Amino acid sequence: MTGLFLRDVRLSIAAGGGAFVALLFFLAIVAIIPFGVGPDLKLLGEIGPAVLWIGALLSGLLGLDRLFALDREDGSLDLFLMAAGRQPLVLTVFTKCLAHFAGIVLPLVLAAPLLGLLLNMTPLSIGATVLTLLVGAPAISFVGAVGAAVTVALPRGGLLVAILVLPLLIPVLIFGVAAANGAVRDPDPFLAPFLILAALTLFFAVIGPVAAAYALLVETHPIADNAADPYEEDGWFEHSDTVGQEK
Repeated sequence: MTGLFLRDVRLSIAAGGGAFVALLFFLAIVAIIPFGVGPDLKLLGEIGPAVLWIGALLSGLLGLDRLFALDREDGSLDLFLMAAGRQPLVLTVFTKCLAHFAGIVLPLVLAAPLLGLLLNMTPLSIGATVLTLLVGAPAISFVGAVGAAVTVALPRGGLLVAILVLPLLIPVLIFGVAAANGAVRDPDPFLAPFLILAALTLFFAVIGPVAAAYALLVETHPIADNAADPYEEDGWFEHSDTVGQEK
């Protein structure tokens, strides 16, 4: 599992792996927002947590379509499926989710404090936003694995993955922004949405790999059916017709 984790992290950081593109996309989102809001620095600081969360969420979706596609192209996915008896497929998917978080999502979280300065956020607001991102951002990888597994057989499933995953991540976005705002606004609570955010991440950490593993098995099921039908391959039906005619 350690070798698989390090391999996927290296692939995500390498040229074309998606980590650098995700950072640039995150920077572009944060840089564009002030042009739409205008010169109101107070308003910009108030919506800063929401902007960082939305930017990290959208940027984290980049590269999800390659989570299993590369393994399918080089044959590694077939090896994972054949070794499911000795090494559970769910554990393999969980490891790949952790690698996606470490290689693509975690750099976005680490870049959030610097981008928060561009949004005129206070140090307390930046700290609260980074904390909520650390707790809630892993859900992007766990939920995204399900969409990546469903679209693994499609040649260009990147947009479809985003369409499938975004509705499931809306609760994470809501409670993440609510917890970040609660840390800097007195009437708003912090602990309650923060605990719900942590519970959502744990829930997706359990359900996501299981659902993704099942989706991978379903995608390969038609191949298994064709391979398990020996009668069509050796002409059994034709042989039966010949025997009947001879009788």
